[in-house]
Amino acid sequence: MTDDVPTATLFSKDMLERIERLRTTLNTALRGKAGVINNALVSLLSRGHLLLEDMPGLGKTTLAKALAHSIGGRFARVQCTPDLLPGDITGFNLFNQKTREFEFMPGPVFADVLLVDEINRATPRTQSALLEAMSERQVTVDNTLYPLSETFFVIATQNPVEHHGTYPLPEAQLDRFAMKLQIGYPGREAEIAMLADAAETGERTNAFCPVLTPGELAGLQRQIACLPVARSVQSYLVELAQAIRTHPEASMGFSPRALLTWQRAAQAHAFLKGRGFVTPDDVQQIAGPVLAVRLPGGFRAAERVLQDLIETVPVPQLR
Repeated sequence: MTDDVPTATLFSKDMLERIERLRTTLNTALRGKAGVINNALVSLLSRGHLLLEDMPGLGKTTLAKALAHSIGGRFARVQCTPDLLPGDITGFNLFNQKTREFEFMPGPVFADVLLVDEINRATPRTQSALLEAMSERQVTVDNTLYPLSETFFVIATQNPVEHHGTYPLPEAQLDRFAMKLQIGYPGREAEIAMLADAAETGERTNAFCPVLTPGELAGLQRQIACLPVARSVQSYLVELAQAIRTHPEASMGFSPRALLTWQRAAQAHAFLKGRGFVTPDDVQQIAGPVLAVRLPGGFRAAERVLQDLIETVPVPQLR
């Protein structure tokens, strides 16, 4: 691939308009959080998974349910507790007395959008049950492999304040997430609008009409994965990754899998901006959430490291 900027787009006008409707729908569900919505869509369209680290009651469940309804997919929720077992997530075999055979009872992981609430309250054994599902989109129960939805998307949450009785996620599982985001409190006008909506119409999440079907979403994800990335932008990504690996705040390093995730996220970001190619700005815009899930210091460390990278790694010029 040359360094010349491609001009052809892979996407139809109808699809671009529907994605804009999807964005509008989610902004209606979670008011005043356009940046969070955009990054959540980046994670979804790049076939990644999303980790939300924030206080309770800020709209994490609302966002997950609205997203599931908007893509016409199945929604499931797991409330993690220390006594949660792996089979409670993946499913289990149950003996049928009539047929005298074991029947598989699928767990909540067999959904299009799975909300894993307070994931760090589950034991490492249960957390590991999600590893295969998140990475391979499949689960293995009693030596039998069961495929998951092609658009399987995990939104996991954890409380950044309460640490009693929690189990920190291991690096191997953190690397399965594309991004880590904070929702934060809404602004004054957004909260007033939220109260007005509740007084007039009540709960609105379940009323959202699907904008896409899961099949259409899967096709769109495949198209986005083919979005052109100039060789100079790929070199820029590699130079950024190498700089991260030698940075004093990046004790975990930065894996090739993380680098591939970063490129896919940049492709999805470019698509949401209405472009048919990736620029260095796309790489920088989604760097914070990508780094936050992979640095021990979280969001603040990601901001510091990103600032150092922008100042030290030369930005290529596309022709």
